[in-house]
Formats: sequence, structure tokens, C-alpha cells
Amino acid sequence: MPVVVSLVAVVGAICLLDLVLTVGVIRRLREHSTLITEMGGGQPPAPMLETGETAGAFEALSTTGEIVSRAGLSGNTLVAVFSPDCSACKAQLPAFVRLARSFTGGRDQVVAVVAEMGGDAEPYRLELEPVARVVIEREGTGINQALQVRAFPAFGILGEGGEVKVSGLDPDKVVMPVTA
Repeated sequence: MPVVVSLVAVVGAICLLDLVLTVGVIRRLREHSTLITEMGGGQPPAPMLETGETAGAFEALSTTGEIVSRAGLSGNTLVAVFSPDCSACKAQLPAFVRLARSFTGGRDQVVAVVAEMGGDAEPYRLELEPVARVVIEREGTGINQALQVRAFPAFGILGEGGEVKVSGLDPDKVVMPVTA
């Protein structure tokens, strides 16, 4: 009987120690969450250049043989950057296609970039070509690099000269700001 009492006491002490350590870890995680929120302002990083910034120079050949370049932009141009291996890209593709269909200027004012990262870009090309000039390029090069893409999918509207009018992760929220 004394052995059982001793074992129960040891197990109880271990459980108490585990409880104290767990409470300490939870407290520390809350402190880190607060620090991370304060450092980042609570906002996720922009997926590409932000409003007011200017895209670097670029020139690319679309899948249909058209030249797409920053110098060739006229008016407002809707841009999107997708990755074939990105589940969020697949989810946002239909919303982007709807937006592109209704975008002022039609297909000539829409550029869709598919960043080759080992996945199959063909389904994106087939879906996007009717509504956009499609460029397939390696991640981190060309238009990806000019727009400083940091997350997929990335959406934006570029003005003449490549100035970013608006950018974001959701095509439904990428709309031209209303000026007073």
C-alpha cells in the first residue's frame, strides 16, 4: 500500500509540474502574439507593390504572342499573379475572371501572370486567355520581379507608367479608389 501512495504522489507532482509549465508557455505565446501584432501593425504584408509605388520596367511575351511591357501600359491595367500550386489562387481564379470580363477596356487592359513553380500552368492559361493577356514566367523574374510579388495570388491596378493604384489579395476588393 505505501508503494501505491508513493506512486500516486509522484504522478501528482509530475502533473502539477506539467500544469505549471503549460501555463508558462501559454503566457509566453500571448506575449509573442502581442509583439508580432505590434510590429506588423496587425496587417498582413502586401502581396506586391503598394498604392503609389511604381512597378519596375518589364517586357514579356504573352502566350498569344503579344508584347506586354510597362512602357506599353495605357490607362488603367488590371494585373494578377497566380501560382499553379497555390490553393488560394485556384479559389480566387473565378472571381478574377469575372472582374476581368467587366474591366474597362476589356482584354487589352488586363494582364495575368502565371509564375512557373513546377505546377501545371496550362489550366490557368486556358481559363485566362479569353479575358487577359497571359504571361507565363519563372517566379521572381520579369513582371513578378517588377511588381515585387511576395504572395500569391496578387491583384492590382496599374496606371500609365506603372504606378500602382491599388493592390491586394482579393480580386473583389481591387477596385479603383473613388476621388472626391
